[in-house]
Amino acid sequence: MGDALKDTRAAVEAYLAALNAHDADAVAACVAEDFVNEHTSSLGRSRSGRAEYRAALTGFLEDFGDLHYLPERFLVDGESAAVPYVMTFRMRSAGDRPVRVRGVFVFTVAHGLITRRTDYWDSGEVQRQLA
Repeated sequence: MGDALKDTRAAVEAYLAALNAHDADAVAACVAEDFVNEHTSSLGRSRSGRAEYRAALTGFLEDFGDLHYLPERFLVDGESAAVPYVMTFRMRSAGDRPVRVRGVFVFTVAHGLITRRTDYWDSGEVQRQLA
C-alpha cells in the first residue's frame, strides 16, 4: 500500500477511534481548520469549519449514548476513503432507546487531516426505531 493510502487510512481510523472513545477534542484534532461535515440525511446537520464542528460535538456525544461506529470495510483511493459502517447508540433524549443504522462515510484527507466528511444514512430508519 502506498504512503498516501496508508496516511488516508490512518487519518480515518484515528477519527473513528476518537468518535468511539467519545472524545470531542480528539475528534476535532483529526479534522482540518476548514473541515466540511456534510449530512445527506434530513435529520443530519451539516457543519463548516473545525470550530463549528467541535462546538456541536459535545451535545452530539452526550445525546448519542454508547455511540459506536463499526466499519464494515475501508475503500481507500489516494486521499479519498469510503467507509460503510454500522452505527449503534442509545438516544438519551428519547429515553435511552437503542438504535442501529447502517451508513457510509466518504472522506477526503489532506496532510494527515480530514478536510471533508460526507455522511449517507437513513434518517427514516432512525425515526422508525425511535417511534
